[in-house]
Amino acid sequence: MRPNTDDDRPTLADTLVERVHDLAAGGRRVVLGIAGCPGAGKSTLAHWLADRLTATGLPAVQVPMDGFHLADVKLERLGRRHRKGAADTFDAHGYLALLRRLHAETGTVVYAPSFDRDLEQPIAGSIPVPPEARAVVSEGNYLLLPQAPWPQVRAAMTEVWYADLDDRVRLDRLVRRHIRFGKAPEAAERWVAEVDEPNATAIRATRDTADLVLDTAALPLTSRDT
Repeated sequence: MRPNTDDDRPTLADTLVERVHDLAAGGRRVVLGIAGCPGAGKSTLAHWLADRLTATGLPAVQVPMDGFHLADVKLERLGRRHRKGAADTFDAHGYLALLRRLHAETGTVVYAPSFDRDLEQPIAGSIPVPPEARAVVSEGNYLLLPQAPWPQVRAAMTEVWYADLDDRVRLDRLVRRHIRFGKAPEAAERWVAEVDEPNATAIRATRDTADLVLDTAALPLTSRDT
């Protein structure tokens, strides 16, 4: 028998994919949540994982929580436009209803909204989840918050993972993202300090309640500044 070597050991990427395959072994659709602070790489991880699962025989679809952003016109009426991205600027109950449909309606296509970063607006009905999808990967900042209705959101997910990243890298990524989508450098830095980071403080407090905590820098991800 050939002795084990480092090359024989499964990588973190392999372990994550195998974990989801194991969750799906019972035949039910897996709805996997990925929480984490803004800029930690949640969307990049969700996209990568959905692709890897599909490539390894478990058809998967990425469905971001960002599709449940309230429209800017509504945020203006509510007086919340200046802090878009906070927990109360999402339709959390609508998101919960979608998660429940994804579990219950496996015999028909379920359409989910996406979020267009160029428009900075949700796009209704743009992501089809077909009956053959055996896993849904859904990323969002607030999946682990203790305030209602987020515990119900957590309960509607098979597992929730927490995407972690060194804050220096994360903050630099956030500023660059805001600049890329139209903010001046000074405005981008101010938004990160005054909006993103207060949100991150609340999110970081939920880290230890996740089913799994992982460092996104340890995975073979191509950064999408997410």
